[in-house]
Amino acid sequence: MRALFINPGLKIKLELKPLIICNLCKRFSISNDGGPSNEGRWRVPQINVKEGQNSRKHEIIKQEVENVCRILETGPWGPTLEKALSSCSEKPHSELVTGVLRRIKNVELAVNYFRWAERASNQVNSRETYNSLLLLMARCNRFDRIEHILEEMSLAGFGPTFETSLELVSTSVRSQKLREAFDLIQTMRKFKIRPAFSAYTTLIGALAGAHKPEHPHLMLTLFQQMQELGYEVTVHLFTTLIRVFARDGHVDAALSLLDEMKSNSFDADIVLYNVCIDCFGKVGKVDMAWKFFHEIKTHGLKPDDVSYTSMLGVLCKAGKMDEAVELFEQMEINKAVPCAYAYNTMIMGYGNAGRFDEAYGLLERQRLKGSIPSVIAYNSLLTCLGKKGKVDEALKIFNEMKKDAMPNLPTYNILVDMLSRAGKLDSALEIQRDMKESGLVPNVMTVNIMIDRLCKANKVEEACSVFRSMDRKICGPNKFTFCSLIDGLGRHGRVDDAYKLYEEMLDCNETPDAIVFTSLIRSFFRAGRKEDGHKIYKEMTRKGASPDLTLLNTYMDCVFKAGETEKGRALFEEIKDRFTPDARSYSILIHGLIKAGFARETHELFYAMKEQGCVLDTLAYNTVIDGFCKSGKVNKAYQLLEEMKSKGHQPTVVTYGSVIDGLAKIDRLDEAYMLFEEAKSVNVELNVVVYSSLVDGFGKVGRIDEAYLIIEEMMQNKLNPNIQTWNCLLDALVKAEEIDEALVCWNSIKELKCVPNIISYSIIINGLCRVRKFNKAFVFWQEMQKQGMKPNGITYLTMISGLAKAGNIYEADKLFERFKLNGGVPDSACYNTMIEGLSVANKASDAYRLFEETRLKGCCIYTKTCVVLLDALHKAECLEQAAVVGAVLREAAKSQHASRAF
Repeated sequence: MRALFINPGLKIKLELKPLIICNLCKRFSISNDGGPSNEGRWRVPQINVKEGQNSRKHEIIKQEVENVCRILETGPWGPTLEKALSSCSEKPHSELVTGVLRRIKNVELAVNYFRWAERASNQVNSRETYNSLLLLMARCNRFDRIEHILEEMSLAGFGPTFETSLELVSTSVRSQKLREAFDLIQTMRKFKIRPAFSAYTTLIGALAGAHKPEHPHLMLTLFQQMQELGYEVTVHLFTTLIRVFARDGHVDAALSLLDEMKSNSFDADIVLYNVCIDCFGKVGKVDMAWKFFHEIKTHGLKPDDVSYTSMLGVLCKAGKMDEAVELFEQMEINKAVPCAYAYNTMIMGYGNAGRFDEAYGLLERQRLKGSIPSVIAYNSLLTCLGKKGKVDEALKIFNEMKKDAMPNLPTYNILVDMLSRAGKLDSALEIQRDMKESGLVPNVMTVNIMIDRLCKANKVEEACSVFRSMDRKICGPNKFTFCSLIDGLGRHGRVDDAYKLYEEMLDCNETPDAIVFTSLIRSFFRAGRKEDGHKIYKEMTRKGASPDLTLLNTYMDCVFKAGETEKGRALFEEIKDRFTPDARSYSILIHGLIKAGFARETHELFYAMKEQGCVLDTLAYNTVIDGFCKSGKVNKAYQLLEEMKSKGHQPTVVTYGSVIDGLAKIDRLDEAYMLFEEAKSVNVELNVVVYSSLVDGFGKVGRIDEAYLIIEEMMQNKLNPNIQTWNCLLDALVKAEEIDEALVCWNSIKELKCVPNIISYSIIINGLCRVRKFNKAFVFWQEMQKQGMKPNGITYLTMISGLAKAGNIYEADKLFERFKLNGGVPDSACYNTMIEGLSVANKASDAYRLFEETRLKGCCIYTKTCVVLLDALHKAECLEQAAVVGAVLREAAKSQHASRAF
C-alpha cells in the first residue's frame, strides 16, 4: 500500500531528473536543522524583487489562490475539475500550491490537488508545499496519512521544518492524541528526520499532565532520544520526569534520574528539591522527603515557603503531627508575614487528626499576625468536620467564616455533601438556596452531589426534580449525573424510567461507561426482566463498550440468581478469557452453583482459586465455607474457619451460622453449641437464622428442652423467633407425639403475632392425624383454606387418610377428588385408606371403582383392604365384583406363600 501511495511520478523524476533533485537539495537541507531554526515562525521563500513588485506579486498570488479555491468548491474531483484547474493555472508554482493547501479543509481534496500540481508542473512539490499538506492532515486528525508524506519527503531529500514538526506535535497534543504524537516523532526518526527540540519538550509536558500508566515509559524514551540527538537537556526537564516517576510510585526510576542528573554535573535547584519532597512524600516515603529537605541547606540553598509547605503536608498526611508542629514553629521564627499556604496545610492536618481546638487556635493566630484566613483554610476545616460527622459545628464555622472570607462554590458543595450524607436533605436544599441568593450558580458537581445523596436516601422523585430543574444553558448534566440517577431509578424498580434516561444520555452525546451498563443490567434482572438485562449487555457490546470485571461479576451474579446456571458458567469462562477472576468472581460462581444444587463443586473451585493466587476476603471465605457445609464436608469448613481467623479475617455471623447449621444437620450438636458460645464470646451479633439452626438440630434428636432454652435465650436477647424457628419446634414436638405441647406452642405463635405459613399448618395437621385426632386436624385444614393457603401433596394425603379413618368419608372423598383435579398423584396408602373408608360406609360400588383405578395405576393393594372390600361387596350383593376381588386376594396369598417358601 505504501508503494502505491507514493507518487509514481516522483520515482521517475528521482531516476531521470537528478538535476531537479540536486537543485532542490541546494535549496533545502536534507535534515531540517540547517541554518537558523527560527522556531515559532513560518519561513517564506525570499523573492529578490523590489518592495513594490513584491507587494504586487503577493496580490497576484492571493487572487490566483482564490480562483483555484473557487474551482475546487464547484464539485467532486474528476477530469472536469482538472481541466478547469489547467485553464486557470497551467503550471502551478510553489507559492500558489502552498496558499491553496493552507485554505483547503478537506484532506482528500488537498491530496488530489497536491498530486495534480505535481503532474502539471512536472516537478517535485516544494518543501513548503509538503509542510502545508502535513499541517492540514494534523489539523484534520488524519495521522494515518502523515507517514506516507514523510516517507516521500525523505526520498526527495528533505524533511519538515522545525516549525512544522513542532506544529504537528502541538496539534496532536491539543486534540489529546498523545499516543499519535509519540508515534509521529518515532516516524520522523524512522525516516532520518530530526524532530524539533520544542516538539520533544511539548510532548513530554503533555504526557506529564495526562496521568496514564504508560506515560512515564514514553516520556523516558523521548528524553533518551533527545540525548541521542545531542539536544541539551535542562534541570527543568529532569524535574518534570522525576515528578512523574515519583508521583506514579516508580521511586527507583526517579532516584536513578536524579543520580543521572548529578553525574551530568547539573546542580539541583530549589524547584527540583520541592518537587522531590512533595512527590516522594505523597507515595509514603517520609524519610526520603526529610532527606531532600535537609539537603537543601547542605547545598547552599534556603528552603522557601513551598519547601516548608510541602514538607508540612507530607508530615500531616503521615500522621506525624508533632514533627509537623515543630517544623511549622521553625518556619515561623523571624517570619514577619505568615505563609497562608503553610497555615492552610496545618489547619487541614489538625482537622484530619481531629484536633479542632488547635485548628481554631491557628486561625486566631493567623488573624493576630495580620493575615486574614482564606476561604481555602475554612474549606479545609469544613471538609474535616464533615468527615468526623460534626455537622452542627461545621454549620457554626460556616456562619463565622463570613467575617473573614466569602464562601465560594466549593464551600457550598462541601456543606451540601456533608448535610446530605448526614441525612439532613432539607438543610442541604436550604444551603443550595442560600448559594443562589449569594449570587453563585450551582455547578454540575453541586447537582451531582444532591442527586446522588437523594437517590441513596430513597428520595428518587426529589432527585428527578433536581435533574429536571437544571438550567442546561448554564449547567448541563455530565455522565456522573446520568449515572447516579439511572442507578437510583433502577434500585427503586423504575427500570423503564432508567432506560429512558439512558437514551437521553445518548442524545446529550454522553458516552455511557461500564458503570451505567452495570446499573441497567442489575436493575432489569432485579425487576424480573432478565431478557431485557441480556439485551442491555448485547447493546453494550454492539456499541463497542468494553465491560470491566465489576460489570461481568454483577452480570454473572444476576444470571445465577435468575436460575440460568449454564449461562452463569459461560460468563465465568468469559471472565477468565478477558481478566483474572478475583475473589468476588469465585464467590459468585460458588454461591450460584450451591443454590443450583452443585455444592459438591465447591472443593474443586476452592483449590482453583488458591492455585491462581487469589486472596480470599471475608465474603469469599463465607461462600466457600457455606459450600463445604452444604456438600457435607463440615470438617473442611471447620478447618477453613480456623484458617480464616489465622489470616486476620474476623468471622461474621454468616460464617458461624453456616458451620453451626452444618454441624446441627449431622447431629454434632455439642460442637455446634460450642461454636455458638464462641461466637457470642467474640461479640458476634447472632441472628434468628443461627438460633433456628440450633432449635432444629436439638428438636430432630428429641432434645426438646434444650430447643426451648435456645428460644428462651433468643427472646431474652430481644430477637423474635420467626415462623421458621417455630416450625422447627413444632416439627420436633409432633415427631415426639407431644401433640398437646404442640398445640400450646401453636397458641404462643398466635399470641406473639407471628403468622403461621403452609408448612406450619402441614406440621400440625400431620401431628393431629398421627394421634388420630382427625376432626381437630380438619378444623386446622379449614382454617388454612380460609387463609388462602394451598396445601402440599403430603398434607392432602394425610388429611384424606385421616378423614377416611374417622369415618367422615364424604369430606374425604371431596378432598380426594379435588387433590386429583389439582394434579396430585395419590399414593398406595391413600388409595387403600379411601377404599376401606368407602367400604365401611357401605359404598361398595364406589370402593370397587377406586379398587380398579388403583390396579390400573399400578399401586399396591393391601390384603386387609381386599378383605374389607370383599365383605362390603357381599353385603351389597355385588357378586361379580366380589369374585374379582376374591381372585386378587387369592393371587396375593399365593404370592406371599411363595415368597416365604423361597
